[in-house]
Amino acid sequence: MTIDRRTFLQSSLTAAALPTLGVGSAAMAFAAAPTGANYRNLLVLIELKGGNDGLNTLVPYADPAYYALRPKLAIAHDSVLPLSERAGLHPALAPLLPFWQDKELAVLQGVGYPAPNLSHFRSIEIWDTASGSHQYLQDGWLTRTFALAPTPADFAADGVIVGSPDLGPLSGGGTRAIALANTEQFLRQARFATAEGQARNKALQHILKVEADIVQAAARLKSDYAFRASFPEGPFGNVIRTACQIVANRPGVAVVRVTQTGYDTHSGQAPTQARLLAELAGGIVALKNALDELKRWDDTLVLTYAEFGRRPKQNLSNGTDHGTASAHFVLGGRVAGGLYGEQPSLERLSGDGNTGYSIDFRSVYATALDRWWNVPSTGPLGGRFTPLPLLKT
Repeated sequence: MTIDRRTFLQSSLTAAALPTLGVGSAAMAFAAAPTGANYRNLLVLIELKGGNDGLNTLVPYADPAYYALRPKLAIAHDSVLPLSERAGLHPALAPLLPFWQDKELAVLQGVGYPAPNLSHFRSIEIWDTASGSHQYLQDGWLTRTFALAPTPADFAADGVIVGSPDLGPLSGGGTRAIALANTEQFLRQARFATAEGQARNKALQHILKVEADIVQAAARLKSDYAFRASFPEGPFGNVIRTACQIVANRPGVAVVRVTQTGYDTHSGQAPTQARLLAELAGGIVALKNALDELKRWDDTLVLTYAEFGRRPKQNLSNGTDHGTASAHFVLGGRVAGGLYGEQPSLERLSGDGNTGYSIDFRSVYATALDRWWNVPSTGPLGGRFTPLPLLKT
């Protein structure tokens, strides 16, 4: 398939304004951010698009109410991978058990926010902008972070989005953000761009700047790091491979967001979620192995997130409808493993059949900002949210 210069520019503009990418050894030292922010610590966000079912991810296997609400959909008691006397992992997440045993996996229970919205589009907007339920913000929470504390000038970009054209937490103006399907495709298509011309019109100036950035990025980005680590076959495995190739370039980026789709399980949830969770676990193992090669695992923080969880009661299609709070994972070489928060009560459901929450998702973001990057979180998050004690001191 061929692509002309105009089509390439249009697709690039839709994705993002592309920055310069550098090349070199990923193990080399990064320059410190002039603001005091420690962007040498990498943040990897994994979006579980569609709303993963937290109750069948972190299973409350000791709670009779769980089995009463899900007579056909509940994970059998004997199949659960126990983390405590009350909760355990879906069996498809068995590859994550070594992280748990090494205390490099923190499991967050009941992550949500007040007055939750059950629309895919609105709820993910709330998560991406770190806004209140009735507050509408234009910029993503990472966009506001980098406006407050810019990344070093020699960084390749503020962040890279892999697996989705949606910039999510990097949306808005001012960020140096890339949206990539894969690095090889970018390099093939970039040859259609040429840096030329000037303009007084601001819109045209922006187009020409994007084109110049494409040329500059293509000249410096490489995707030929030969990992010894293997990557799973399939879309999510390819997303993880691309993310690791980005991290292998120097001087690097502050954040990489990857997306795994398919979690909107209104019907036939059991086989779909089992497959997705197995792919998620396999991708995380590959990510860890690749980052170990690059000597980056100990300075990487991995966070999962989604727009919402699923309703506790199964529906008539052997699936679950849009819910509220959910379970999420935090992984890394400096993570203090364990269970955090509280499992939402299944005995006290709201009028629409959903649970409450025990961890505000903005406290998770505050942990990344205050404790991981040393960036004050009150500005980007629009208020004070207590960080979680899930990082080793």
